[in-house]
Amino acid sequence: MGTSSRAAAGERELAPGSIETLQAVTRVLTGVALRSVDVLDGAVTLPQLRMLAVLAQLGRARSVQVARALGLEASTVTRLADRMVTAGHVARGSEPGHRGVVTLELTHSGQELVRQVADWREQELTRILRKLPPASRAQLTTLLGQLVEAAGEGYGNISYTLVPV
Repeated sequence: MGTSSRAAAGERELAPGSIETLQAVTRVLTGVALRSVDVLDGAVTLPQLRMLAVLAQLGRARSVQVARALGLEASTVTRLADRMVTAGHVARGSEPGHRGVVTLELTHSGQELVRQVADWREQELTRILRKLPPASRAQLTTLLGQLVEAAGEGYGNISYTLVPV
């Protein structure tokens, strides 16, 4: 094996503990996401919150778009939407000229739930980051940005994000 081949192979090798550390980070961030639902005192389930988050990002959308964004069957989204409409968090409508096309959008109540969760997540992540020295925070931000970029499109899928409304 030539020098350049060995160098290329070495660049692909991972530092000891890399995967284990990323697994631990994944558990921490998943914990933050799961605990953020608790701030709503049982108002919605995690799947329902995912739907609200998607609608927060899409705005008024066809139910088939919501199903695609969530990676769910249309019938599953219909059942989720039924519960959210009954609870007053989602409004169901139709497109002008296409009465068979069902649209969904957040109500004020739904927007408020998404905002509460997003605010709690921001506060919790801030609390965690403040435990690091400022230089480490800056380095972490840069490195995690590179990780997101390396993961490529799709890992930042809207079905997994929660944006403030």
